[in-house]
Amino acid sequence: MKKWIKAARLRTLPLSLAGIVLAGFIAASKQSFDICIFVLSVLTAALFQILSNFANDYGDGIKGTDNQDRIGPERAIQSGEITPGQMKTAMFITALLSFISALSLVLCSFGSGKALLISLYLVLGLAAIIAAIKYTVGKKAYGYSGLGDLFVLLFFGLVSVAGGTYLYTTNWDWTVLFPAFSTGMLSIAVLNLNNMRDLNSDRLSGKNTIPVKLGLHNAKKYHIILIVLPLFLSQAYIFHHLYCFWQALYIIPFLLLFVHLMRVIKIVKPQEFDPELKKVALLTFLYALFFGLGLVLCR
Repeated sequence: MKKWIKAARLRTLPLSLAGIVLAGFIAASKQSFDICIFVLSVLTAALFQILSNFANDYGDGIKGTDNQDRIGPERAIQSGEITPGQMKTAMFITALLSFISALSLVLCSFGSGKALLISLYLVLGLAAIIAAIKYTVGKKAYGYSGLGDLFVLLFFGLVSVAGGTYLYTTNWDWTVLFPAFSTGMLSIAVLNLNNMRDLNSDRLSGKNTIPVKLGLHNAKKYHIILIVLPLFLSQAYIFHHLYCFWQALYIIPFLLLFVHLMRVIKIVKPQEFDPELKKVALLTFLYALFFGLGLVLCR
């Protein structure tokens, strides 16, 4: 059991749940919160993330990307604790469970009378499953072409926050795109840190991530944009809603993120990026928590 818990990389869950938590808070600020939707959203997002972690371990493991040159934590297939065959079985089971959870979620939200919306969300669920697997698995794995950032923005930001909010309200509010993009960009920042850390080993193994394409210096500039722009996007959402003191709570994690940026700018050794990964993942979750809490307190 310990080796499977390790392979699931549960420490990555707060980042995947940030958008779900924020969607719940936005719904609560609109008096549309539903505990059934929230619980099933959390479960579905967690299963998608675990599936992604299993698939990442499998894809990088069989391609040799996870080798002695890799700086991050040792993976399950890399260490030999889990065989590729066992990991494929785990991926299949997790994918099945995530689809069942997604189906339960949309039925909880829409009932059985809105076939078009149910079909749309199930398609998104299937797309999330495919995206989780295809990041590193297969000959045309999009993570090896530098497209991982785009998919993170889509699923960790737009689908998680905007799509999640619609599950509660069943009413489209375009301004929710501001916090959706903010959460998505902060999530990309975590991936960018990971890719800056692994830049040398990824280049050698043919994994063309954004830092490999841009080079370390420009990847740091890109990282600054990923951290700073969400601050203005968050303010844009607040601008379209009522102001109150509590809405400024989200500034707290950004102050810590700016400290993080000062650290990243000075980093020279790739292994020094590793502790920053955990910081940004946690601060992204705190951003979602504080931003959403501010909205509820100002209701």
